[in-house]
Amino acid sequence: MKSPEKVIDHIVQWLNDYAENAKMNGFVVGVSGGIDSALTSTLCAKTGRPVICLEMEIHQEENQVSRAKNHIAWLENNFPNVSHHSLSLSGVFDAFKEILPPTDKTDQAFLSLANTRARLRMSTLYYFAALHRYLVAGTGNKVEDFGVGFYTKYGDGGVDLSPIADLMKSEVFALAKALNINEEIQKAAPTDGLWGDDRTDEDQLGATYNELEWAMRNVDTTPNSFSEREKEVMKIFLTFNRQNKHKMDPIPVCAIPQEWL
Repeated sequence: MKSPEKVIDHIVQWLNDYAENAKMNGFVVGVSGGIDSALTSTLCAKTGRPVICLEMEIHQEENQVSRAKNHIAWLENNFPNVSHHSLSLSGVFDAFKEILPPTDKTDQAFLSLANTRARLRMSTLYYFAALHRYLVAGTGNKVEDFGVGFYTKYGDGGVDLSPIADLMKSEVFALAKALNINEEIQKAAPTDGLWGDDRTDEDQLGATYNELEWAMRNVDTTPNSFSEREKEVMKIFLTFNRQNKHKMDPIPVCAIPQEWL
């Protein structure tokens, strides 16, 4: 990245302008212990507007919880406009599971429950946002939001604005480094934290973010020049891109002929 400082200043100004025009008072950010939420919360903090960081564990791995809490402590030490709430949603999630009809333990059933975690967190974010007239700041990056659709529809995809969604994952890391975000977060393997174990995004996607960035940049390139691994990565990228179009495209509207109305 040529000028991380300019990018940081641009995003901070964009956040301030959006909040001002929307007549909203500040921001709410879900902090997971990962690089994307760490960067987003820091950028929101730099606006000088009030920021609430929510740490919302649901049977989370302890290292994810500790990274999130350490980052929030770092923010509060450096930005007086930042406050936080640590909430355990494990009981809510378990109670919800109890009232659902039993299912066989297929991958689809597990995925459906995993997505429920993200939707519980989204509801919690909007509870606090409504209390204070704050905006829910999204934490998705460009590869996730517009490349492979690696997020939960109406979960972590349910936000008011997306300050880092035009940044590739490598650019997210570059800005985090420039902002001196905790090294433990910069070194942690990216994970969506939806499964209650230590599986990483790479485990689920079958490719690294660097590989997916390459695919996103080269999707229109003639495949004859690709290595075998590059062909495999491109296939992974295109498969996720196609199957997740319903997340990335606007909600379809059934148009009614005007002469019928």
